[in-house]
Amino acid sequence: MSAPSHAQVVIIGGGPAGSTAAALLARDGIDVLLLEREQFPRYHIGESLLASCLPTLRMSGAFDKVAAAGFTVKRGAMFHWGDDEWLLDWAKLVDPDAWSWQVDRARYDEILLRNAADQGVTVIEQATVRRVEFDGDRPVELEFADAGGASHRVGFDFLVDASGRAGVLARQHFDMRTENELFRNIGVWGYWRGARLLPGSPPGAINVLSRPDGWFWHIPLAGESWSVGLVVAREAFTRDRPGHDSLKDYYLKEVAAHDGLRDLLAGATFEGEVRAEQDYSYVAERFAGPGHIIIGDAAAFLDPLLSTGVHLAQYSALVGAAAIATTLSGDLDEERALGFFEYTYQRAYNRMLSLVGRMYREYIDSDDYFRRAQPLSDTDDSPAAAFTRISTGLTDLGEAGEQQPRVSSAVIEGSTKYMGGIDMAPVWDFWRDPLGTADTVMGELRLAVEPRLRIREGADS
Repeated sequence: MSAPSHAQVVIIGGGPAGSTAAALLARDGIDVLLLEREQFPRYHIGESLLASCLPTLRMSGAFDKVAAAGFTVKRGAMFHWGDDEWLLDWAKLVDPDAWSWQVDRARYDEILLRNAADQGVTVIEQATVRRVEFDGDRPVELEFADAGGASHRVGFDFLVDASGRAGVLARQHFDMRTENELFRNIGVWGYWRGARLLPGSPPGAINVLSRPDGWFWHIPLAGESWSVGLVVAREAFTRDRPGHDSLKDYYLKEVAAHDGLRDLLAGATFEGEVRAEQDYSYVAERFAGPGHIIIGDAAAFLDPLLSTGVHLAQYSALVGAAAIATTLSGDLDEERALGFFEYTYQRAYNRMLSLVGRMYREYIDSDDYFRRAQPLSDTDDSPAAAFTRISTGLTDLGEAGEQQPRVSSAVIEGSTKYMGGIDMAPVWDFWRDPLGTADTVMGELRLAVEPRLRIREGADS
């Protein structure tokens, strides 16, 4: 496919964030070019989707295609955390219709990328971005190499960085990505056939089983396949890994040493290779600037504990696409539109940071944990229901549609020395007013999806 010399919007990266943003913008009549470094399908971890992903799939036109893929339907989670059992049955705690999928990410991501093309996006795979050129603070052009190594230049009105861990803007250009010291963990995982869920789990649930220095995920995929992974503190991995002949040997022995997981895998067969990732938790200093936004893993990746990766990717794509469409249409000035995007995306990230961080560092028991998590939703739900609504991503979607997302004061009461002594004051300060602009920039802005995807002002707009 030939490359245009100009596009209204150029998107770097074709994962769930980039493909979703591209499809949403194209459905609004905007000229979009998407540049993807790999040739899809390609492998990716992060298989457990939150319920919040489904509305975004419907808006992007991808829902029916994903539904036809035969992925395992997920209706909740079961946590064995410390001495507690958490049964998170979405139908009972959130909504009878709350569900999502456990997916093969290679297939899921390709469906979303091909859907973007179906919506009118120009998609070029095996396109490596070499440099982005700026006019002052605003990106205006980039150079990329195609599969054959030939160079192309393309100008644009708006740039979306959805380049994942590569971080074309956040890491390579601005150098403003920092590692999250709270989650210095290693993920090690592989695939099995013929396992079973914890007794009492909702259909298709993810199982999470803790251990003193980490935890396991246990996910039922289609075709009797199971994704089983260990997330362990880097110090523990560095200490224990040298005592094993291979990464596979280390992984299998750690799995066998956990009584609960060993029972779930009794009679199951390990298949394929063992993979690992480290130092995967990071966040960019900001998520937007003149003429550009940074979404999905390009902006931040928290931790796999609550399966937030695809949620934050598609949520940021939704709000980011609304900000761009609103700016290009002239319905709202760019500063306010991007201010709304930054506010809502930062708020979603920090909410999940609060939940995950407390689970790692300050967990006492489920009643106490849910009680402390409840103010993060700012609703009248029971503590368990509030936690479940947050952990399905539905709180983020609901707040973006309000006239102005409510800012809880209860969460900042008392000590700010949480999570094993780490000072969480910046998180609580964000919860008061994330950018110091809640009154002056936000006003009564809200996300509207009908009749067109826009950021609108006022209750009746």
